[in-house]
Amino acid sequence: MRVRLVPGLGTLAARYDAFILDLWGVIHDGVAPLPGALDCLARLKAAGKGILFLSNAPRRADDVVRRITRIGVDPALYDQVFSSGEEAWQCLFRRDDPFYARLGRRCLHIGSERDREIREGLDLDFVERPEEADFILNTGPAGWHDRVAEYEEVLRRALFRNLPMVCANPDLVVRHGEELALCAGALAERYEALGGLVRWHGKPYPSVYETSIRLLGIEDRSRVLAVGDSVRTDIAGAEGARIPSLLVASGIHAKEWGAAGEGALDLEAIRAALASARSRGEPYRPVGIARRFSW
Repeated sequence: MRVRLVPGLGTLAARYDAFILDLWGVIHDGVAPLPGALDCLARLKAAGKGILFLSNAPRRADDVVRRITRIGVDPALYDQVFSSGEEAWQCLFRRDDPFYARLGRRCLHIGSERDREIREGLDLDFVERPEEADFILNTGPAGWHDRVAEYEEVLRRALFRNLPMVCANPDLVVRHGEELALCAGALAERYEALGGLVRWHGKPYPSVYETSIRLLGIEDRSRVLAVGDSVRTDIAGAEGARIPSLLVASGIHAKEWGAAGEGALDLEAIRAALASARSRGEPYRPVGIARRFSW
């Protein structure tokens, strides 16, 4: 399959009215904005493009806004924010879905101190042990350097009681500075492998794209471009939502694709990754590959 290398968003912007952008690995690395990202956002805004950040962060949208503002992403550079954590919170709050209607109120929260804001306003009793819980809210490991094996015991104890899990971030890893850190999706994937029931929120699942398109107010999906650094979530999600996508190479796949420095990208490795991840029997076909999110 052909892989088109795109020098920057400037070569594509005229084709689209709005952009659904990933945050971690595209706009920032968890510590600071990535090179060229703020300039690119400013240019898109100046061209009158709609911009929505769609994040798999296990946090509410307002919390995401505060965090990215602190690291230098000005709210004037985008229009909307939606997150997997926001969708999970809304489902836990409304309880109008059969899965959520059956959940009890005693919740075992697997997560870090950074994620505690998602608890607010849910009228839940948070417990410390699986034996006390009705369900699990999984927002990810407690520490940046944690590994799945450290959670094996608690997952097996939860499975013994058939506790359902709500996963508020389907990512397996995220780029944090120069390193990759484990995410909630890795724990949820292990829980499913053990036989546990998981309700997933975020990319690549269609509901977050439907909400994003509605927030942008765009009817013609061919005029919306999704940009992300993960084949598994960003590109797969765009394929499922039937909107065009652009793959950024310098995010979570940077080392394996030769995007960590300024050398040539390994287009064969990128082609192989897209060919092995298929949708409806066909390889994923983003409109192009960019080294980074820049103009």
